[in-house]
Amino acid sequence: MSKQKTAPDARDLILGLLRTKSCMKQDVYRNTTHLFELVKELLQEIAADLETQVKAHDERLAVAFTDKGATACELRVAGDVIIFHMHTNVFKLDQSHSLWKASYLEEDDLRGYFGVVNMYNFLSDSFKYNRERDLGYLVARLFLNRDNKFFVQGKRQLGFLYDDLEANVLERSRIKEVLLSVVLYVLEFDLLAPPYDQVNQVTVSEMNELNANLTISTGKRLGFRFQSDLDDPT
Repeated sequence: MSKQKTAPDARDLILGLLRTKSCMKQDVYRNTTHLFELVKELLQEIAADLETQVKAHDERLAVAFTDKGATACELRVAGDVIIFHMHTNVFKLDQSHSLWKASYLEEDDLRGYFGVVNMYNFLSDSFKYNRERDLGYLVARLFLNRDNKFFVQGKRQLGFLYDDLEANVLERSRIKEVLLSVVLYVLEFDLLAPPYDQVNQVTVSEMNELNANLTISTGKRLGFRFQSDLDDPT
């Protein structure tokens, strides 16, 4: 008489997940921390190079890198600040994303888990004058998996230049290209005057505080949600 196969118990299932998914997430986190250290090194290089070049042209222009700790740093480029933030968690790519249709992820769905580095654009004056209500915008997100393969989700050229996950291997030169593309996008992303009717009323409190701390929100697309731009991220 043949033995019936018994279903694995909860303990076996837990051990299986710990040995596969949990280990994978540790690998992704390790890769992401290494990536972020590389990002910091490259931003320092970029800042030093650009600073030398622009200072020779105009002393008013400044480019500076600041290390903010294990999960954050910033690059100031003239009137803009780009804040880079490494998330400490690992995320599964949204199931509706087109990358799930590629053979690379179909062959192994554990490749679809990523560490994330977010890149935000603010105005330098927002920090200089402590304008806490000013707006910043998510310009791009860099996703990295356990195989050290990456892709970038972002606006305009950032949404399609680095979208081939299987081909994008983590390399110093390739990440530097990404960072330079982010800086280029930020410098081309202009501050627009808000619609007149949106700012034609000011409270007494706001006016009293105007000289010390301008409380009317300022941002490069004031009045428009980032998600509503025509060039939505992929």
